Amino acid sequence: MPVSNAKGDLIENAIDRRAIPARAQESVWMANDGHSIRRIDWPGAAPEAPRGSVLFFPGRGDNYEKYLETLEEWHREGWRVTASDWRGQAGSGRYGDDAVTGHISDFSVWIADLAQIWAAWVKETPGPHILAAHSMGGHLVMRGLVEGAVTPDAIILSAPMLRMSGPKLPLIVQHLGAKLMCLIGNPKRQAWKWSEKPGELPKRRRELLTHDDDRYEDEVWWRANRPEIVMGPASWRWVERGYASVRIIESKGMMEVVDTPVLIVSTTADKLVGHEANVRAAARLPNGELLELGEEARHEVLREVDAVREQIKDAARAFLNRVAPQRGLGG
Repeated sequence: MPVSNAKGDLIENAIDRRAIPARAQESVWMANDGHSIRRIDWPGAAPEAPRGSVLFFPGRGDNYEKYLETLEEWHREGWRVTASDWRGQAGSGRYGDDAVTGHISDFSVWIADLAQIWAAWVKETPGPHILAAHSMGGHLVMRGLVEGAVTPDAIILSAPMLRMSGPKLPLIVQHLGAKLMCLIGNPKRQAWKWSEKPGELPKRRRELLTHDDDRYEDEVWWRANRPEIVMGPASWRWVERGYASVRIIESKGMMEVVDTPVLIVSTTADKLVGHEANVRAAARLPNGELLELGEEARHEVLREVDAVREQIKDAARAFLNRVAPQRGLGG
């Protein structure tokens, strides 16, 4: 399908954010317990001389459709690209009491899935092997890293959820509060209100995510055309287990022993994850780097306006050229 700009002019070599790219293939992979999880793969624009391979994971309530633009860009730069759902969201099932609540019994379930797909994917793809993730996906990749579940050559994290945004209270107090909410009601109930009409996106949601209205509307389009990917608030158990997982990552000495190069992209204007925690993580990691954005970028930094995206792409490209140079097929 031809792609046009706001003036209606056709854009040469443009990426259609509302279509699965022709070179990409959607499929499923089976977790060890038999759960079916979606994935999408690009073979690489130059299979005879691959740049390497990237494995990407989206955030909470997310789906890989939202990141087709970024994934296709990596593919065009020569990377072999894979993206996967997290089980229990997008097109990979549900664990809540309804079709839209994001629930999980424990984040360790996702870490086990991450370790499984990582081990298989590394065997089938050329190096260097890069892990990239957004928001909750960034949290899970970081936990997988500090626990030794994954051993990438480098990591790029987009607005990682190393802390959840909220009241300036000690982490242990926030965790105890979430535990209490699980005790006094059904832990699978929604932890926050979504909208007056079930399934309808909250009116102020886009103000939290991106300045780019067109890219925001891409998500709306995908939700309308693939209703199975629609997800709303998380459950109270998700919140409680999220705090528990943050405490694991922040434990003394966990980040300090990791020597993997990690680029964290974070914005001071983020209202969904804790920017300060991302700054601390970049400082604690022996090979951590931080690209700090400001009011020009909201939470979904990879889906921001072109100027912001170009800054991120330039930083990521320079980072990978430095820490993960091309090795070639079988490297």
